[in-house]
Amino acid sequence: MFGGSVNGKFDQSGTKNLAFQLCCKYLELIGLTTVVFLPKPNSAKVFNQPQRFVAGWYWLLRSKQLKRGQVKAVFLLGKDLAVYRTDSGKVVAVDAYCPHMGAHLAEGKVEEESLRCFFHNWRFDHHGHCVEVPCLAKSLPVKVNSWPVTEAYGLIWLWTGNQPSQTLPLPLELTKEKVVSALGKSFTKACHPNVVMVNAIDAHHFNTVHNFPVEIDFKSEVIDQNIINFANTTKGGNDSLLVRLIKPFYREAGTYNLSYWFGSTGTVTLGPDFLHFYIMFTLRLGKNGQTEGQTILLTKHRPGLWGWFINGIILWLTKLVGNYFAKGDTKIFQTIKFALKTPLAEDKSILEFIHHLEQQPVLQWETWQSLDEDKSLSVPVINNHNGSVKIHGTNC
Repeated sequence: MFGGSVNGKFDQSGTKNLAFQLCCKYLELIGLTTVVFLPKPNSAKVFNQPQRFVAGWYWLLRSKQLKRGQVKAVFLLGKDLAVYRTDSGKVVAVDAYCPHMGAHLAEGKVEEESLRCFFHNWRFDHHGHCVEVPCLAKSLPVKVNSWPVTEAYGLIWLWTGNQPSQTLPLPLELTKEKVVSALGKSFTKACHPNVVMVNAIDAHHFNTVHNFPVEIDFKSEVIDQNIINFANTTKGGNDSLLVRLIKPFYREAGTYNLSYWFGSTGTVTLGPDFLHFYIMFTLRLGKNGQTEGQTILLTKHRPGLWGWFINGIILWLTKLVGNYFAKGDTKIFQTIKFALKTPLAEDKSILEFIHHLEQQPVLQWETWQSLDEDKSLSVPVINNHNGSVKIHGTNC
């Protein structure tokens, strides 16, 4: 299934020669070469696939866009949803179509902690259970699917499964800190979210696109099934005036670390030792394999009035830093047809990202079913008693 690379040249033939692989690993350990195992061409389970995505947290909309008592239609990863905020402020996300006749529930209205369908006035609680059918003066044992949601960083997030198995994305340095955030730009790109993600670890493009004077080298670390981290280990570059100017602010290699969650949300940590900037890019797969993204600016919370002022200044500086790195790549994302046909040693981090991504749970576009589940179509079931359809009343 996998091939190897020797001296920067990659073999995609899928060799099964164990002795060859052990030899390559030995050469890597003594520093003579780099070995990266990669999938066969066109065999990716989820990477750059327009009809598949990794199970995880995905943003729905900005929190400020959903007021109490309001319901909105949201399209996420091929699925139509009705998202509403109850009178108490709780956000609820359910499948969009009423289990009675398929009316879109976003046409309905919020009533206290529930949602009433506009068409025949069936009412559903925040778990999706039908709690009232007016023409029957009772409820029915039917349910519309509901999804776990939470709010953070000024966004509403949804977990694409029954129960979250992972926390929300956050820069690894801030996992034990209280943070403050601000929303940056939302954006769309004409390529797959995975392609946008790997741009930040495309080591060579820092020289060709951003004119960075030092060759970047990343060291990867798998944190868990959903998270992989890449840390810059580059030193040197003393022949560059820019590097000589900034080097006194770094004890070791310049800080530029990236953590990827679900292959669709990336957190960037960069800056001098005395002040790190934190930027999150959270992406979701749109129609036709395109990207819908949102930028989030983060910093460690500093208490008090003075802390509030410093937080604002740092978030503003973070925005400037993010804009600088983003502007050079925009036209690439609008025209690229990604195909890594000729991998080089410089592409090692991209291949490590792909390999990690391919190990994660994969869901199918629209159905949100596991890729491993039975693909047979489900057929609606109608209760039948004594040879006739059971009718729940006469006035519906």
